[in-house]
Amino acid sequence: MTIIRNQQEITPAVQKVMAQTTDPRLREIMTSLISHLHGFVRDVQLTETEFQQATKILNTMGQQSNDKHNEFVLMAGSLGVSSLVCLLNNGDKGTTETTQSLLGPFWRMNQPLTENGGSILRSDTPGPRLYGTFTFLDQDGRPIDALEVDIWHASPVGLYENQDDTQAEYNLRGKFMTGPDGIVRFKSVKPIGYPIPTSTTVGTLLAAQNRHPYRPAHVHVLAHKAGFKTLINQTYVDETDYLASDVQFGVTEALIGKLEKHTGPHPEDGEVGDWYTLEHRLTLEPGESRLPIPPIK
Repeated sequence: MTIIRNQQEITPAVQKVMAQTTDPRLREIMTSLISHLHGFVRDVQLTETEFQQATKILNTMGQQSNDKHNEFVLMAGSLGVSSLVCLLNNGDKGTTETTQSLLGPFWRMNQPLTENGGSILRSDTPGPRLYGTFTFLDQDGRPIDALEVDIWHASPVGLYENQDDTQAEYNLRGKFMTGPDGIVRFKSVKPIGYPIPTSTTVGTLLAAQNRHPYRPAHVHVLAHKAGFKTLINQTYVDETDYLASDVQFGVTEALIGKLEKHTGPHPEDGEVGDWYTLEHRLTLEPGESRLPIPPIK
């Protein structure tokens, strides 16, 4: 056991203990964490009061997380950590573009199985109709058959159904299966950009940094099949400045779908007025098919 004599001796003493960690990956992570964490404290000369405030903030974030809200996921996105982890682990380890992106805090398991081309509207949801066509390919550009695909997004007022008691259970959510062409088609309403919650710790940080809280409009995708790394995607449909100033740093060029506005009757549904089509091609990498931990119940 080392008796600490001064601040210079603390980090080597802690690193010596971290080196006893049996699991090699955990040992690598903890050793690096201590190095950077202690370096950060020294770099900013963290005061005792600031340290107490920091621990209080972390406690508060835990208290603000519940079955319908995950404050830590929200904070990770607002600091750019979620996007960095995603880009480092996809697209040939961050060297090429990828259609992988953020999971977001509102994915739910067991979304209702929906026929290809069917609607994910499960309650009255006003707004311009959206007709989506997503094509799923392997890295050689071949369509992927029998791929299980979750589609979900926020309503035209910017709320997911689990946030909004006026929406039916699993409204704007559906599970689809691709055919031999690798295509999923779905009917919905055009989502809009929306603000992330600002009444919690993340909102306080944004206000202190003079940042807006808005995300550009997007449709979420989660696709998986044995032999492929599970695809987690946000396809952006927004035409606003939020594409270049997403509060969660989630937008890349490869994630922007082709959104087109149409006027007049829809050729199949007879929808009158303005309606939209959304097309996107998404690529899955070889790997393990594994579902993520649901951020909410």
